Amino acid sequence: MHTLQTCQQLDATDPLAALRDQFTLPEGVIYLDGNSLGVLPKTAAARVAEAVTEEWGQGLIRSWNSAGWFSLPQRLGDKIARLVGAKPGELVATDSTSINLYKVLSAALHIAGEDAPARKLIVSERSNFPTDLYIAEALCKERGYRLQLVEPDEIAAALTPEVAVLMLTHVNYRTGAMHDMAAVTAAAHAAGILTVWDLAHSAGAVPVDLNGAGADFSIGCGYKYLNGGPGAPAFVWVHPRHADRFWQPLAGWWGHASPFAFTPDYQPAPGIGRYLCGTQPILNMTALDCGLDTVLAAEPLGGMAALRAKSLALTDLFIALVAQRCGGHGIGLATPRDHAARGSQVCLTREHGLGGADSGAFAIVQALIARGVIGDYRAGDGGAHKDILRFGLTPLYIGFADVWHAVEHLRQVLESGEWQQPAFNQKHAVT
Repeated sequence: MHTLQTCQQLDATDPLAALRDQFTLPEGVIYLDGNSLGVLPKTAAARVAEAVTEEWGQGLIRSWNSAGWFSLPQRLGDKIARLVGAKPGELVATDSTSINLYKVLSAALHIAGEDAPARKLIVSERSNFPTDLYIAEALCKERGYRLQLVEPDEIAAALTPEVAVLMLTHVNYRTGAMHDMAAVTAAAHAAGILTVWDLAHSAGAVPVDLNGAGADFSIGCGYKYLNGGPGAPAFVWVHPRHADRFWQPLAGWWGHASPFAFTPDYQPAPGIGRYLCGTQPILNMTALDCGLDTVLAAEPLGGMAALRAKSLALTDLFIALVAQRCGGHGIGLATPRDHAARGSQVCLTREHGLGGADSGAFAIVQALIARGVIGDYRAGDGGAHKDILRFGLTPLYIGFADVWHAVEHLRQVLESGEWQQPAFNQKHAVT
């Protein structure tokens, strides 16, 4: 049995507990949505203000050189590389996840088309994040490919000679289920298939080794576990064996070998530099730099391995407490119990009522938010994919007592039925 006292004891002996002090956390809030938007680093406001008032206000255009603005994509990229198993100079911070996916998937299709022109399929998970599927669908229409969507247990059988690219998100945004990147990549390569990995729910949350897994292409975002702020720049990585084989399709001036030569013809920069496009959003980059430092602050304490160990302990605790305290209310578990198959979130399901009545999952989440326990909701499809109550447990700033209190609030919401109040059943633009 887990009690509040045992959870408080775990917090008292947690070697990572001091990392919480890096963040501005609102009083009375238990924030379990870092898998959608990370928490504000305490250093960010002053650092961004400095970039505005000093670097922009006083340095003006000189700051591209004097403040190092021009090299920010590479410098931030090298920081992210330390978290995802990439080498210095292999990764850049730039653009959005969707735009970067368009770049790398285009490159992968071009390379596959040169090596095996008869392959005309892209395979992905049916429950992959929608923007990934939309980008793939658009490229398929543009280039005469077909997108084949499968369930996770169907991936191995789908790796046929017709497939050009396997595009997967490492940790599923709906369920928190995590693929074995090395094993899946090896199986794809054995079938002559290139891999594209989305690390949006992995970078800064679970250990990743892109080079060790032999991956081909990867992208990810900066505003979830990397704490870069809303709309923070994303990142893109290409294995060096592919980096110089193709011009990415958005051949902008920042990806030119000599941007300030201002030549009328495009000459791509060597390596990952060609995956840049237009002028970078410096203020956003500055905030992301602060966010990355909060994650890298764990390196002296064991780095990603230590964060992963705490993440698993937190998610184990959450799962156990829900089973212990919330029985009899139709709550199920969508997240794998197996550590090797789990990211840093716990996703609960709720059975629909008789006659197809609403599961109440959305309203339960809204009731929790009103109590200061912030998670989020993802709708099901009325079939195999159920409504999801989603909780991200970020080990940088979530403690064990936080988990106990969050589940206690969930128990009270379920037992009191307060989620049935009309105010909690009104959906907004962002759910």
